[in-house]
Amino acid sequence: MSEQTTTDQRSSKFPTGALLVLALAIFVNISIEMLPMGLVLPMSRELGVSESAVGLLVSVFAFTVVLSSTPLIRLTRRLPRHQLVIGVLLVFAVATLAGAFAPTYEWVVVSRIVGGLAHGIFWTVVGAYAAYLVPKEQIGRAVAITSAGGSLAFVLGLPLSTLLGQAVGWRAAFAVLGVACLVAAFAVWRVLPAVDHLADVATTETGSIAIPVADPDKSVRGVVIAVVSTTLAMTGQYAFYTFISPYLVQHAQLPEAWLSPALLAYGVMGALAIVVIAVWLGRRALAGVVICMVLMLATMVALALSTVLPITFAAVLVWGFAMGALPPLLQTRVLHAAEDRFLQPAMAWYTTGFNTGIGAGALVGALVFDSFGPGALPWVLFTGVAVSLVLIGIDRGLARRRTQPTA
Repeated sequence: MSEQTTTDQRSSKFPTGALLVLALAIFVNISIEMLPMGLVLPMSRELGVSESAVGLLVSVFAFTVVLSSTPLIRLTRRLPRHQLVIGVLLVFAVATLAGAFAPTYEWVVVSRIVGGLAHGIFWTVVGAYAAYLVPKEQIGRAVAITSAGGSLAFVLGLPLSTLLGQAVGWRAAFAVLGVACLVAAFAVWRVLPAVDHLADVATTETGSIAIPVADPDKSVRGVVIAVVSTTLAMTGQYAFYTFISPYLVQHAQLPEAWLSPALLAYGVMGALAIVVIAVWLGRRALAGVVICMVLMLATMVALALSTVLPITFAAVLVWGFAMGALPPLLQTRVLHAAEDRFLQPAMAWYTTGFNTGIGAGALVGALVFDSFGPGALPWVLFTGVAVSLVLIGIDRGLARRRTQPTA
C-alpha cells in the first residue's frame, strides 16, 4: 500500500473503520502494558518475588518507552507510518509471547524491555494518526473513538486477563494477549489507510525543510502544559492503580474473587466517559480536563479516608469515569496545540510524558506501598492531580493577561 496525502484523507468522509482499527490496536497494547497490574498476586507467588517487584515491571516497561521513544521515532521518521505500525505490533506480539514462556523473573523483565521499545514507537505514531485522517474540528471525536480502545482495555482487557490468570495461570493471560496483538497487526494491514506524514515538509537536495503554518490557536506552550499535566496526573494514577488489587483486597477488604468484577466496573465507567467525550467534551478539552481532575480529587479523599466497602466501591466508579476521560482529553489538547508539521514530535513528547508518569508512578507506588501500606496510595494520586490543576490554572491566568488590551 502506497502512502497517501493527508489532504485527500481529511476531505473524505469520516474514517470510522480506520479509527476503530486504531482503537483495536490501542486496546491490545494498553491491555499488555497493564497486564502485570491484574496479575500481581499470582505472578508474585509463582516467580518467587515480592508484590512490589511485579509492580515494577510496569516501571521497567514505561521507562524503556521514555528513554527510547524520541530517538527511535527520529530514526524511523521517514518510514511509512502504516508499515511502521504493523512492524511494531509484530515485535510487541513476540515480546508478549516470550513473557508467557519466561522461566524466571529476570526473563520477564527482558521481555518487558523489548515490548517497551516497540510501544514507544507505536504510541508516537498511532497518537498522531487520527490527526492525519480528520480535519481539526473532528480531532476530539476521532481521538474519542481511538481512545475507546484504551477504555475497553480497562473494561475487558485487564479484568479478563485477571480472571484468566486466576483460572489457568498468568502465563496463559500473556499468551492470549500476544496472539491478540497478531490479530491487531493483521487488521491494521487490511483496513488502516496509509498517510503522508511528510505532507508539510518540503524536500530539497540538501534535506527537508518544514513549511510553517500560521494558526493562532497553536503554540508550543499549549503542548508543554498538556504534556506536563499528563506526566503529573499519570504519576499519581499509576502509583495507585498499579497496586489497585492489593488495595481493594487488603485495605478495602474486597474478596479476591470479586476483584475482576470490580475492575470491570471501573472500566465500564471509563467507557462511559469516552461516550461523553464524543458527544460533549471533545470540543471542550480544557473544561473537560478541569472537571475530571476535580472529580479525581474528591474521590481520592474518599478512598483515603473511608474503609467502608460500599463507599470505596462508589468512589472507584467515579474515579474510573474521570480517568477514562482524562487521557484522551489531554491528548486532544496536545493535537489542538501542535502545528501539523509538529504533530509527530508533539506526540513523542506526550508519549514520553505519559510513560514517565507510568514508570515514576509505579516506582513511587511501590515505595509507598512497602513503607506505608496500600491505604496511603490515594494521597499520591491526589497530589499529582492537584499540582497539575494548579499549573493549568496559572497557565490560563497568564493567557488571559496576555490577551487583555493594554492602555
